[in-house]
Amino acid sequence: MFTGLIQDVGKIAVVDGGRCCLSYRQGSPVAEGLAIGDSVSVDGVCLTVEEILPQGFWASVSPETLSRTTLGHPEQLIVTVNLETSLRVGSKIGGHFVTGHVDGVGCLKEVIKANNAWEMYFTAPGNLTGQWRDKIAPYLAEKGSIAVNGISLTIAAVDPKGSWFQVVVVPHSYRQTNLAHLRVGHWVNLETDILGKYVAKMLGCVRTQDEINSEFLVENGYF
Repeated sequence: MFTGLIQDVGKIAVVDGGRCCLSYRQGSPVAEGLAIGDSVSVDGVCLTVEEILPQGFWASVSPETLSRTTLGHPEQLIVTVNLETSLRVGSKIGGHFVTGHVDGVGCLKEVIKANNAWEMYFTAPGNLTGQWRDKIAPYLAEKGSIAVNGISLTIAAVDPKGSWFQVVVVPHSYRQTNLAHLRVGHWVNLETDILGKYVAKMLGCVRTQDEINSEFLVENGYF
């Protein structure tokens, strides 16, 4: 479990089939107390440390992870990746609960510099609209939480049809993560809020924003 508050950035040194090598700077907070078997979020992907290097580690990447994340699309990889070690009991939860189990990928559609922030719009990659429609769009909610490359962000706006969402990024998050390295067309890993997934599961259905209206709420005992 993670919080979506990035501790440091590193670099993907190698992605070779089912193996991945990550490197980070000397003295990185990620290295503090790192042990074999620990979980590390790499651009939002939960990986298990299998071998520790002087300034990095090796991890295995499953076929499922390769199919759902940017790790399976080397042509879309940004060398710089966001890193966060797993949440410890008693630690502050400044973001939201992030599992590191990526739902799918998105594509940066537009970036607008607005005063002291960046408005960033994400949509589905052209060849993965089905993944977006089934795994991401149903859980996009204005003022809800989403992890973009492992970063805990608040959704500022959502297209009524669920085809895109907007986040507003403050300078600290922009400059201390790899968001500053993104360019229009780059892919990102997306994990929607786990609480929304469980609510949908308990209701026995997944609804779009248009379908959650007063009639739906009355039918499910909210009035």
